[in-house]
Amino acid sequence: MEVILREHVDNLGRRGEIVKVADGYARNYLLPRKLALLATEGNKKVIERERAKFDAKEAEEKKVAEAIADRIANVELEISRKVGETEALYGSVTSADIAEALLAKGLDLDKRKIVLQEPIKKLGAFDIPVKLHREVTTHVKLKVVAEGQAEKAADNK
Repeated sequence: MEVILREHVDNLGRRGEIVKVADGYARNYLLPRKLALLATEGNKKVIERERAKFDAKEAEEKKVAEAIADRIANVELEISRKVGETEALYGSVTSADIAEALLAKGLDLDKRKIVLQEPIKKLGAFDIPVKLHREVTTHVKLKVVAEGQAEKAADNK
């Protein structure tokens, strides 16, 4: 089935493109979520008229993402966790924990934008990628410390 994408869909295509997808994928996912329209002549004309709006919206989203990326690039996070004798964490640090730490710094960010391949399970410093827009990715510096160390470092200052 051919559809016209109304929004960017990862691993499929960009807004305004005509793509061929499986019937079930279009019927059960793309069309109900209004991510695509059937590729008819009438819909092609509608998309062409909306293209200028799409381009303006895309430029605005990218500009906002770049502004947020500048703010995030200057942020350093420190998360303390309980550790065992081998300095392995009890539990782990997930993207939700990082989003919560960013919120404490005044940056409200969706945890799905934080790209962690797997949860962090050891102490140390990490560079965590944050994908704010398809073309804008930044990194946040994260330091995972033992729970007792955070208080000792604060007392020494």
